[in-house]
Amino acid sequence: MKKEESLRDCLENLKNSDLYPFHMPGHKRNPGAGEMARYMDIDITEIDDYDNLHDADGIILRAEERANALYGADETHFLVNGSSSGVLAAISAVAGRGEKIIAGRNAHKSFYHAVYLRELDVTYILPDPEGLVNPKGIEDAFDKNPGIKAVFITSPTYEGMVSDVKKIAEITHKNGAILVVDEAHGAHFGLYKKLPESSVTEGADIVIHSLHKTLAAMTQTALIHVKGDRVDREKLRRFLRIYQTSSPSYVLMASIDSCIKDINDNGKEVLERLIRFRKRIEAETADLTWIRIPHFSKRQDPGKVLICSADGAITGQRIYDILRLEYKLQPEMAGDTYALAIITGYDTEDGISRLIEAVKELNTRIENEQSNCLGSARNKKDKKENIEQSSGPVELPKTVIPFYKAWDADMEEVDITRAAGRVAGDFINLYPPGIPLVVPGEAIDKELVRKIGEYINDGRNVQGVKISAKGERTVKVVAPM
Repeated sequence: MKKEESLRDCLENLKNSDLYPFHMPGHKRNPGAGEMARYMDIDITEIDDYDNLHDADGIILRAEERANALYGADETHFLVNGSSSGVLAAISAVAGRGEKIIAGRNAHKSFYHAVYLRELDVTYILPDPEGLVNPKGIEDAFDKNPGIKAVFITSPTYEGMVSDVKKIAEITHKNGAILVVDEAHGAHFGLYKKLPESSVTEGADIVIHSLHKTLAAMTQTALIHVKGDRVDREKLRRFLRIYQTSSPSYVLMASIDSCIKDINDNGKEVLERLIRFRKRIEAETADLTWIRIPHFSKRQDPGKVLICSADGAITGQRIYDILRLEYKLQPEMAGDTYALAIITGYDTEDGISRLIEAVKELNTRIENEQSNCLGSARNKKDKKENIEQSSGPVELPKTVIPFYKAWDADMEEVDITRAAGRVAGDFINLYPPGIPLVVPGEAIDKELVRKIGEYINDGRNVQGVKISAKGERTVKVVAPM
């Protein structure tokens, strides 16, 4: 095999060879093996000459090195269990059982799973209303909690807001700790001059990227990068073996390698197209009065288009529903006052045109609805979009029992109206993106109960609340000792 061959090329060569597979998988690359057979002709396992993800020294290693070179890391590994496996491995590698860690509260649920498995002592930092983690909050947490081993932040957020990773890295390293950045939504960062910088070059020690979220790769594909010498790389590799499947999909790995090749070959064109799409959306909706699309900046991902309600004239869930049901445009998620649409350089001109026209028509509809409402004569300059994130707590709930103990405790289900004053037995969060309103072991108060009711009534997806056919709402709480 030639070194310059991509992983996909190698798999195609095998498909076209006369080497018969007396090995797994069971479909044997047979075109008659079921309805999905046409996707199986390059699906293999770890056979001779085709390397092993968990001990790569051949074609997979070379593919990982191509990804590493693109992002400027010191070591890069393919992830076929998504960014979640990368977060689990990273946290497990940088913090020993029972040790202390600082984390932004807006962390993905995979972080909380790592906390549970490693029984970690977490100091949470509440992000600001836009989801940014304040470096001062990190600094204060170090001052108040000696012995912190690592810091975990999410940047960009689901809505595309980018924290000051460079400053946070400086503070973290000054205190002898390791910085892990969940940059799952920023796999395109640093690859084009008009995009935010990648955390790989901003000082982070470990960075996790979900290629499938913003680039041309299959769902479940991701990367984990290591930069510098603070991370025990052998320990990280060990946890990658623990948290990833022992039968990694060659189709997914080929998708990762093909994605890297496409960016190397066409990245400038693809990412310029993303910027052009974003500018077009902003320009053609700039004069709208009831729907606003905020301008992106160097601190925001241009691929995250927030379709915001001015003055709360319409809920984010209604924006979401109208776009999906009436215009056949599927947004990513809904917030309190906005719907989020994700665009990439792989969108089409027609798709962008449909979104623009739908937003314009939605603005006209709201204008007509508001025409008979009190206060509709206010000058449009008084209207402003609300882009505050709405998927996390305003204040941190009080921790009563350590999370890992509460999740293992005996539980009971109670009506949510009787949950105030009890200790949460399970997560309650909004999904997407899955940021906890309350973590197991934390106290549920009346304000949280009220807020959860609001979210459900607005049609939001609140995980951790069971709703019966009769409309009864119950949550899990820790049973009395």
